[in-house]
Formats: sequence, C-alpha cells, structure tokens
Amino acid sequence: MMRNPLPLLSALGLALGGCSPAGAPDAEDPADLLSETASPEDCLLLVWSSQEKPRAQFDRTHDFVDGGAISCATGTSASQFEAAIAALRDGARSGNKRRMLAEIGLPLLYIDAAGNRREIEDRAEVEAVFDEIFDPAMIALLQRLDLSQMSVAKDQGGFFTLGAVWLVVDRDGGRPRLVTVNRQALDEALATARDRAERNQGDRIPFD
Repeated sequence: MMRNPLPLLSALGLALGGCSPAGAPDAEDPADLLSETASPEDCLLLVWSSQEKPRAQFDRTHDFVDGGAISCATGTSASQFEAAIAALRDGARSGNKRRMLAEIGLPLLYIDAAGNRREIEDRAEVEAVFDEIFDPAMIALLQRLDLSQMSVAKDQGGFFTLGAVWLVVDRDGGRPRLVTVNRQALDEALATARDRAERNQGDRIPFD
C-alpha cells in the first residue's frame, strides 16, 4: 500500500543531475538526491507540476509536520491532505458513512484490537463491516483529525495517533486515501494518554 515514489524521484534526479559538470562521477541514486539535497521548495515545485490548481500559499505554510516536509515525504501537498482529512472529519462528525467511504483506498488494511490483520479489497465488504472498523473510539479519533497533528514517514504516507490511521498517496500530487485503520495502535495511544494524565503530565483524551 505504499505509494510508488519513482516518478517524483526520477523527475527530481533529472532536474538536479542536469547541473552536473562534465566528467563528474556517475549520478547518485534519485532517492539519495531527494533525501539529501532536495529542498522542500524543490519537492513542492514537483508536486505542483502534477496539479491543475495548486494552493501554493497554503502548501508552503503547512508543509512541515512531525517527520518533515509533507511534499518530500509523501509526494503530494498539504492542501491535498487537508481536503481528505476534512472530508473524513466532517463525515465522522455528521455520521455520513458515504462521505467517509469515499475517502477510503483499497485494499484497506484493518488491524483489530488484538492485532489481527485483515486486508479488505472490496468496497462492498468495507461497507458491510463499517461499524466494526469504525467503532465509537475510532469515530471519535476521526472527528478530531487535524493536519497540524499529522506525522509523515518517508514514502509511506501520513499518520495519526501512533499509526491508528494512515493516509497514503498513489500518484504524485494526488489526494491521499485512508488505507490503514489500526485499532490496536489506538488502544495503545489511549492507554499512554491515560497513564500520562494519571501522572499529571497531560490531559485525559475523551475518546470514550
């Protein structure tokens, strides 16, 4: 379910490699160039080149989250993540299952509270077990989603609450989809938050 980073990496590799002097050693791997020398502005320019109407100011302002630049880590922009997050959040708050289902990518990986993994490849099946996957605690998490609280992992997407939900992009500049729902990770996050609250190191999170 990881997005394929090759188009973005190759494009950036060509852009940077074109400045190499004659007789220079063989070009570095594009992945190394992206991770070592590309600036967030380079990544944003490449992302925007795949979009019809980029929101440049929003993307520059919100590009950095925990884990680094959204554009460099995921191959898309903050505004695309914001659109997906807002749809999930509003769908959870209103109880609009159709709106939430529209933001789910297939296959959907569901990890239950016991750690059992289930890959669901059919949208009708996702709908059939919707209430199991999106129980009250998970719905409460989705209702609180905010771009500023997202973390990113290189070439793996954006995630919330220790990986309780993952959003992944399948094309450069595209809109991410919800591809992983991890109930076990959510329980671990809740337990950690409660433990911190009991030790007066934080506030209890009212998920239940």
